[in-house]
Amino acid sequence: MAESIIRLENISVALGGEQILKNLNLNINDKEFVTLLGPSGCGKTTTLRIIGGFQRQDSGNVFFADEIINDLPPYKRNVNTVFQKYALFPHLNVFGNIAYGLKMQNVSKSVIEERVSEMLALVNLRGFEHRDIASLSGGQQQRVAIARALVNNPHVLLLDEPLGALDLKLRKEMQIELKNIQVKTGITFIYVTHDQEEALTMSDTVVVMKGGEIQQIGTPQDIYNEPKNAFVADFIGESNILPGVMIEDYRVMICGILFECVDRGFENNENVGIVVRPEDIEIKPEKEGFLRGVVRSCVFKGVHYEMTVEQINYPYTWLVHSTDSAEIGDTVGMCFYPNDIHVMKGEDIDYSVFSAVPKDETEETEE
Repeated sequence: MAESIIRLENISVALGGEQILKNLNLNINDKEFVTLLGPSGCGKTTTLRIIGGFQRQDSGNVFFADEIINDLPPYKRNVNTVFQKYALFPHLNVFGNIAYGLKMQNVSKSVIEERVSEMLALVNLRGFEHRDIASLSGGQQQRVAIARALVNNPHVLLLDEPLGALDLKLRKEMQIELKNIQVKTGITFIYVTHDQEEALTMSDTVVVMKGGEIQQIGTPQDIYNEPKNAFVADFIGESNILPGVMIEDYRVMICGILFECVDRGFENNENVGIVVRPEDIEIKPEKEGFLRGVVRSCVFKGVHYEMTVEQINYPYTWLVHSTDSAEIGDTVGMCFYPNDIHVMKGEDIDYSVFSAVPKDETEETEE
């Protein structure tokens, strides 16, 4: 059984009359890569700051290895932080930046040289010891910031959107690099991001947050394939979310058509929410589909075509990802199967906010 290293118990925070965290409870296991994921203003960075000691909660307790650390300042917690703005010292070279924390602890010169050398190897910056910070790329500066945070052997490393300033290609490379570093060191990483791909790529555990509350905790596979509610289903990747009726165990009515499914435990004839991922929908000739619709848009995305298909005889437009293309105006068939259907509790779902318009065409840039 995994050992808990950090526990947040009934944490609440209000700022300027607004409730930022609402009675939040969270266990973080040792040696895991945990990501706090959610939109701007959901409370994820506040949660990280409370763990690090940079902000005090209004109520509740923070435990580190079962000891309350509410009153410990940041420098006395066995935790280091990497911020989005790396805060490197411009007057020190790479070696000086990484060694800074050890020098403040009066560690011997030989140990400093050994530890800095280990860190440079860990972050693939061997030979960069004497380079000026200003001469480094953004990705190299980020590696220096990580090495500086790890050189003191913290038990936990906090990372507050550290990849946000990097270009897309470098960000993807650093996602893999960060996960490799976490595995090699065995240090608990707690990572904050609003980027769903980052969370799914790197994490052992994802904590999805909204409005100061936790919506779901699970593995990336659990979060993606078994969302607990419509917010999680919509926030994690693209989704088709629409109402249905659970006729009985393993049988659900969608768009007026009865489908077999793998869900059970609902009341007979209970109103439910249906999630079908766009990549799970097959485009077929019109007569071969379970559903029929008219293609309203078709965009080539590199690995697939992204289509919106307006269903015939039912007021819903489906988002479809397929390796097969179709012409705008074509009437096509659509198929999906029992394992492709996810059934959720349907109460309190506002279906009007969900659309087949791809997210990158409707959402503003996150913080």
